[in-house]
Amino acid sequence: MDNLSRLIEIFSHFPGIGPRQARRFAYYLLGKPQSFINDFVKLVGEVKSASNQCSECQRLFIDRGNGKLVPEMSKSSRSTLCNICSDTSRDRSTLMVVARDSDFESIEKSGAYRGVYFILGGTVPILDKEPEKRIRLKLLLNRISDTTAKSLTTTQFKEIILSLNTTPDGEHTADIVRASLEKLTKKSSKLTVLGRGLSTGAELEYVDGETIKNALKNRA
Repeated sequence: MDNLSRLIEIFSHFPGIGPRQARRFAYYLLGKPQSFINDFVKLVGEVKSASNQCSECQRLFIDRGNGKLVPEMSKSSRSTLCNICSDTSRDRSTLMVVARDSDFESIEKSGAYRGVYFILGGTVPILDKEPEKRIRLKLLLNRISDTTAKSLTTTQFKEIILSLNTTPDGEHTADIVRASLEKLTKKSSKLTVLGRGLSTGAELEYVDGETIKNALKNRA
């Protein structure tokens, strides 16, 4: 396989990108001047170097210094908590479980939720026999049982909101997570899902803020 074909294949693995779009991306880059390519590669490298994963919610976030990326910081000197988990004004009695970082961003932009989050890292296909390899279920259970030594608080979650896509995979994942949480919490925490302001098949990443607010308001 030549390098162009390899580049197209890499783009085809991006979420929501098919073979045609992947080929367009590759040829788009080929048509750009070398200076553009150099800046693009440098930016991707800096973003990757400056990224960190929150020890509480597991989401990726960027370490910043004066509003700029700070890739020169050593991993040991960076914060292990994102700005949400380190914000003491957040409601720490409510935990929202979402599949991906992009879902978190959509919820947060709506301004309708002031609790804390946990990012599962994906969803589980219906026929998958090993869900623990697809999602961070063990880490979620550890978070809720408060076995993580670095936790900021020992406050028990009064409510756990399962905010997953209303797609077959999303519903299947919600069932897996719900079954595990019910065994762990023994009904000490209220388990809810987003209200049906979300249409069946909707993906949170593309849902507008007002719909998210209604779904949160009508959760059950």
